[in-house]
Amino acid sequence: MTQDSRPIYSIGAVARRLGVTQSTIRTWEERYGVVAPQRSAGGRRVYSREEVERLRFVKTKVDEGMQPADAHRLLTEQIEQGGRASEESSYESSRALILLIDRDPFAADLSEYFLRAAGYEVHVVLDKADAESKFAELSPRLAVLELVLPGGGGGDLVRRFKQGGAAVLAVSSLDARNTALAAGADAFLQKPLEPRELVSTVTDLLDSKGLNNVVAQP
Repeated sequence: MTQDSRPIYSIGAVARRLGVTQSTIRTWEERYGVVAPQRSAGGRRVYSREEVERLRFVKTKVDEGMQPADAHRLLTEQIEQGGRASEESSYESSRALILLIDRDPFAADLSEYFLRAAGYEVHVVLDKADAESKFAELSPRLAVLELVLPGGGGGDLVRRFKQGGAAVLAVSSLDARNTALAAGADAFLQKPLEPRELVSTVTDLLDSKGLNNVVAQP
C-alpha cells in the first residue's frame, strides 16, 4: 500500500463515526494530549485511522463507566507498550447502491470490480450529464466521483449529490483534498486507488451513515 492511499478523517467524520460531539473530541485532545490530529492546508483537523481507533478505545472505556482521564491514561500505557488501542471494526458487506463516475473507463471498470467483489451494487457513468440523470433515477447511497471530468463540474456534482442525501467519495489523480472538502465531499482518495483502501473507505462511509470528510494522507 502506498502512503498516498491511506485515508485521513476529519473531526466531523470521527465525531459521527464514534457518536460523540466534536467539542468532546477537542476537549479530550486539549486536556490529555494523547491523540493529536494533524492539520490540513486549510487548517482542518485530520486524523489517521490509527488515531480514530485510539479515540474509539477512549469512547468505549468511557461508555463502560471509566473517567476520561483514566481512559486516556490506559490508552497511553497501551501506546507505550506498543499495543493497538483496539482492533479494526469488522463490517458485513452490503448491497448498497454506489454510483461510480469516472472519465477513465479502465479505472472505472477496475473500481467497479473491487466494489462488486465486496458486495456492493455499482452503476458506472463516464460523464457529468449521465451522472446527474442516473443520480436522480437511482438515488444511490454513495457516489464515487472523479473530480476532474470533461467540461468540469466535479465540484458542482459533489454539492448536488450531498444535497440529494448521498455520501460522496471524491477521487482524483491530483492532490485535490482541499477542493474536495470545500465542495462538501465526505471523503477524498488520490489516484491511483489501492483496492483495499477504496473498499474500506466506502465501507466506512456506508457504515451507520459513515464518516464525513476523509482525505488521503500525504
